[in-house]
Amino acid sequence: MRDTIVYVLAAVAAILFVWNLQVILLGLPDENDQGAIYRIIFFHLPAFFTAAVCYLLSAAASVAYLVKRKPVYDSFAASVTEVGLPFAAVNLITGMIWARIIWGIWWTWDARLTWALICWIIYFGYLMLRRAIPDPAERAKNSAVLSIMAFATVLITYKAIDWWRTQHPGAVLSFRTGGGSMDPRMEYMLYMNWIPMLLLATVFVVIRMRQERAQREIDSMRRQVHAF
Repeated sequence: MRDTIVYVLAAVAAILFVWNLQVILLGLPDENDQGAIYRIIFFHLPAFFTAAVCYLLSAAASVAYLVKRKPVYDSFAASVTEVGLPFAAVNLITGMIWARIIWGIWWTWDARLTWALICWIIYFGYLMLRRAIPDPAERAKNSAVLSIMAFATVLITYKAIDWWRTQHPGAVLSFRTGGGSMDPRMEYMLYMNWIPMLLLATVFVVIRMRQERAQREIDSMRRQVHAF
């Protein structure tokens, strides 16, 4: 039953991606100032939103672990963090491509770009920390603390364009204060393309949770063997 749900979610995500691409590439007009390259925003922003949701869930699961000390919360936090990292990388890479076309450079130490990179490095460090601590309980506790603290970088990245007016453009989405300059049809497709990314992330999290469960069983058997 669970396998069927995973396959269905993956299939729905694939269908939505194909439909969205058709609309994004053929149904929407070019942007007045940026031309065709603006279409990268339909992957750039949803990728960040997906990563942010993963990091939020990781922080919440980490709090739950520190309160209840149940390994399943630690497994979930590790899984969603690992899934969030590739989406954050997509956000960084598409941002660099966009910057190369619009600004003429691959990278600049703009406030939001810099904090997005710092955020990615810290969450990558979270995974490295997990590999460096062999004891499961100690690993879970230290990872939980780091995950909770690391979420501050997500919030700073999100608010960076409000707090520092550097090279990155200001808010364009309608729900943001001072935003709303984006064409409603384009904003609608941005959210529509976020849906398959969330579905895809869900599929990856389910797969990673299974792997985490199997790894815990292997670690348990290994400790039992060493005990003898």
